[in-house]
Amino acid sequence: MRGNITRRGKSSWRIKFELAPDSTGKRRTRYVTVRGKRQDAERELTRVLSAADAGTLVEPSKTTIAEYLRAWLDGTNDLSPKTLERYRELAERQIIPHLGSIALQKLRPAAVHDWHGILLKDGADGKKLSARTVGHAHRVLHRALQRAVETEILSRNVASVIGPPKVEEREIEILNPEQIAAMMRAIVGHPLQYISSLALASGMRRGELLALRWTDIDLDGGFLRVERALEETKAGLRFKPPKTKHGRRTITLPASAMVDLRALRRRQLEMRLQLGLGRLEPEALVFCTHDGSPLSPDNLSRDWRRACASLKLPRVMFHALRHTHASVLIAGGGDVVTISRRLGHSSPIVTLRVYGHLFGRSDTTTANLIEAAMRTTGER
Repeated sequence: MRGNITRRGKSSWRIKFELAPDSTGKRRTRYVTVRGKRQDAERELTRVLSAADAGTLVEPSKTTIAEYLRAWLDGTNDLSPKTLERYRELAERQIIPHLGSIALQKLRPAAVHDWHGILLKDGADGKKLSARTVGHAHRVLHRALQRAVETEILSRNVASVIGPPKVEEREIEILNPEQIAAMMRAIVGHPLQYISSLALASGMRRGELLALRWTDIDLDGGFLRVERALEETKAGLRFKPPKTKHGRRTITLPASAMVDLRALRRRQLEMRLQLGLGRLEPEALVFCTHDGSPLSPDNLSRDWRRACASLKLPRVMFHALRHTHASVLIAGGGDVVTISRRLGHSSPIVTLRVYGHLFGRSDTTTANLIEAAMRTTGER
C-alpha cells in the first residue's frame, strides 16, 4: 500500500492512499483531509496505512457527531433513566452546539481541546461552565465514542487522547460534633426529624432512604437491609436497584435510631387508623405521604433546605448527613473496608477518593501509638 500528501491550503493537506484490492480485484483509493502542519498529515498517513495493514481501518462515513449521539442515546444502552436524562441534556446543550456538525470520523483531539476551552470561557447560553460540568460533558462524549470504537465505526476514541479539564477538589460538607448535637435538638418534632436522624445514623443515600420498606428493617435485631433506591426523572418516580453492585447491604443501627423507628411506626399506624386506612401494607414505605405513596427526592432536598433556614441550622445539603456519618466513623478509627461496605461504595478506592483527607487527619492517633511502642521498645 502506498500514499502521498498534497497541500490543499495554508494549513490543509490531502492524504491519498491505496488499499488492497477488494474481492473483485478492483483498486480502492481513499482520501483524507488533515488540518494543521505537514507533520500532522504525515502522522495521519502513517496511522491509516498501519490500520489498513492490521485490518482495523474504518470505512469512511458521513454520520455527524450530532446524528450519532442522538442515535446512541435513543437506542439500546445500559443507562438508567436518570442518567439518560442527564446525558441528553449535556449532549443537546454542551456537545452538539459546538461539535455536532463535525463528521464522527473526522473529530480530532485538537477539536476536543478547543471545545473544552469554549465551554470554560463561554459555556452554554453564554454562561461559562465549571471544569466539573465540562468534565461531565466530556464523559458523555467519551462514552459515546467508545461505543463507536467497539462497534468498529471508529478506530480510536479521541476523547481518550484529550482528557477532561482538571477539577479542583472541593471540601465535602460535614457537620462537626457541636452542629450534630444542635441539629438533633432542633429537628425534634419537625416533619424531617426521623428521616434526617436515620440518614445520620446509617449513612444511607437520599434515594435509598425513600425506598426503604418496613420489611427491610429488623426492629428486634437492630439492623436494616438496603435493597433498592428511589429515582426521580421527568417521567416520574421509579424504584431501582442500588447505585452499585455493593449497594445491597446490611447496616447495623445505633440504639437511638431503633427508638426513633419504633416511634415513627407507631405514629404511622395511629395516623392510618385515624384516616380509616387500616393496617400497614406488606410493602409499606418507612418514609411516605399520608396515603403511603413515595416522596419526591427533589422535594426532600427542597424541604431540607427550608428546614435548615427556619431552624437556623448550617446551610448544607441533605447529602451532608451521609458525609457526616462517614466522618464520624473515620474519626472513631473505623477501617476503610468496613466503612466502604457500610456506605455501599463499589470499592474502598471510592471511599478513599472521597474521604481520604479525613483518614489523613485521624492518622495522628496512629502515629502517637507507634511512637509509644517505639519508646517502650527502646527502654527495654
